Amino acid sequence: MRLGRTSSRLIAGIAATLATLAPSAAAHASGPTGTRSLAQVLARDGGGFDHRPNDFDILTAAVNAVLKAKPGSPVAVLADGGTALTAFLPTDRAFENLAREISGSHDLPGEKQAFTTVAALGIDTVEGVLLYHVVPGVTITRKAAVKADGAKLTTAAGSAITVQVTGRCFPRVSLRDADTDDRDPRVVKFDINKGNRQIAHGIDAVLRPADLP
Repeated sequence: MRLGRTSSRLIAGIAATLATLAPSAAAHASGPTGTRSLAQVLARDGGGFDHRPNDFDILTAAVNAVLKAKPGSPVAVLADGGTALTAFLPTDRAFENLAREISGSHDLPGEKQAFTTVAALGIDTVEGVLLYHVVPGVTITRKAAVKADGAKLTTAAGSAITVQVTGRCFPRVSLRDADTDDRDPRVVKFDINKGNRQIAHGIDAVLRPADLP
């Protein structure tokens, strides 16, 4: 798949999902009561771009860029610890791989260059991609996820992703997105911020809200 040739389709797909953005559902009373937000968790690192592939510096930069350009963006829900949600967080390596595909390069870019490449798609596109990684109104732990094979999760972008679970003794969770031609992201780190209404799971690829050739 060459994203460089089809970025206009990605932008069109984002526009369609943003047009159907649905409000977040209320958290269940019996759910977690902690109110530490995922924005607080992401801000803990505080070191900016580095050479660690499994943290979330590029994601953090993308969230900050969207909120700087659009303070009223629904992405701001990540800073509202009282609102229940589940987020799937692409690692830095996930964004680096996406940037390599966008640029058509054979070389893996560094974190700063990867962010620049992704940001060049436009702030609305970046916003839509971020919202496609957020499932509002529910706190899904690893325990629940491994029992949810086939479940369709409606994202904050209005479209759905599907949970896929393989393996019995050691269940592996992946997420089927709108791009049927590319490998589905796999969960590589569970239960980030567990015990709070906002929980996250790290994934090894960026979810794609449009089917690109």
